[in-house]
Amino acid sequence: MRVGIATDHGGFALKEELVAQLRAAGHEVVDFGAHSLQVDDDYPDFVVSLAKAVVAANVDRGVAICGSGVGASVCANKIRGVRAALIHDHFSARQGVEDDHMNILCMGGRTVGPAVAWDLVQTFLAAEGSRAERHLRRLGKVASLEEGR
Repeated sequence: MRVGIATDHGGFALKEELVAQLRAAGHEVVDFGAHSLQVDDDYPDFVVSLAKAVVAANVDRGVAICGSGVGASVCANKIRGVRAALIHDHFSARQGVEDDHMNILCMGGRTVGPAVAWDLVQTFLAAEGSRAERHLRRLGKVASLEEGR
């Protein structure tokens, strides 16, 4: 799978670990930065590029990290077509993809340890979106919100 990943200083160390683990697991990784630790950088500078790549299908899925994961989630969801969520548990990592077609997993570099983060990423990447009518109906309603209807 082609996976995009982005972070600011708040998740830099976690991103570096996840990039190595993703590559070791055979995934192609597109790193949207930060590429060095800069304590005054801003998550939108990296997360927006990731979100746009997900929507354009330049990557299959994305992982966005900031200090808490909240800012990355809020920012990513401003891009039409993104379905990002702050995830701390396996159930949500799986169900977010299955039921809601989540395409960006958001985490906090200061709130989730590397072992848990790797578990969540693996669960997120292994999940597949449901084609059940009720899920597609709900996704249509969410898409209508993006169109201003």
